Amino acid sequence: MSETRIAGSAGRGRGVTVRRLLRTGAATEGQCVAPTRVTGGSTPPPPPRRAAPRPDLRHELALWRAGVSRVAGIDEVGRGPLAGPVVAAAVVLPAFFGASWLDRVRDSKMLAPHRREQLAGDIWSEALAVGVGAASAADIDRIGLTAATRAAMTAAVAGLGFPPDHIILDAVLLPEQQLDQTALIDGDARCVTVACASIIAKVARDAMMMTLDVVYPGYNFARHKGYGTAEHLRALDRLGDCPAHRRSFAPVRIRTRLS
Repeated sequence: MSETRIAGSAGRGRGVTVRRLLRTGAATEGQCVAPTRVTGGSTPPPPPRRAAPRPDLRHELALWRAGVSRVAGIDEVGRGPLAGPVVAAAVVLPAFFGASWLDRVRDSKMLAPHRREQLAGDIWSEALAVGVGAASAADIDRIGLTAATRAAMTAAVAGLGFPPDHIILDAVLLPEQQLDQTALIDGDARCVTVACASIIAKVARDAMMMTLDVVYPGYNFARHKGYGTAEHLRALDRLGDCPAHRRSFAPVRIRTRLS
């Protein structure tokens, strides 16, 4: 783990601690990993299927025990689709929070839609605060995906209604936010508050895509959520793009030029 201190925390009279945590067990730069040797000429059996990683509260507990009570987990969804917004959420759980439904929290990608909906209801009901932010397809085309993602995250933090004492994010940092922050690789699979944020963001974005499906019929946004499926590409070939599409993304841009 490396730690960098950024001076000049606006309005708080202290520096900002930023931590970057690497994936546990990954080979570091310069290390070589010995290949597995297969003997006898027979094909080795496939590795056993792993269960979905279960996030925990170790990062939150360390902060709570240090007197940092308002810890916000932040995550985004929708970076990869060809259409629709990128959506971020921020979630603050009460300090030393415990509830039975926390055992069911996972990265939103690992959950069935009905499970996400149930957990989103629990999170909205019992979290200390929840914020949601979004950047539209037009925003993405104008300022780029990375800047739009950070803008959505910043809006999610603002939506909490108060500045958190510390934010935990999935892999990225918000350098413009004068807040103590930790970036975790695979944060949505390792940290409960980040996983909660991923669930809130996914449910919110799915609802937005359902609305876009009504506004722009024919693309079936409600089914593929704007991702570049074969069905979506066929619809683009047939109908051309619409205002919900990210025209800076190559599959859309190419078809726009050809139409």
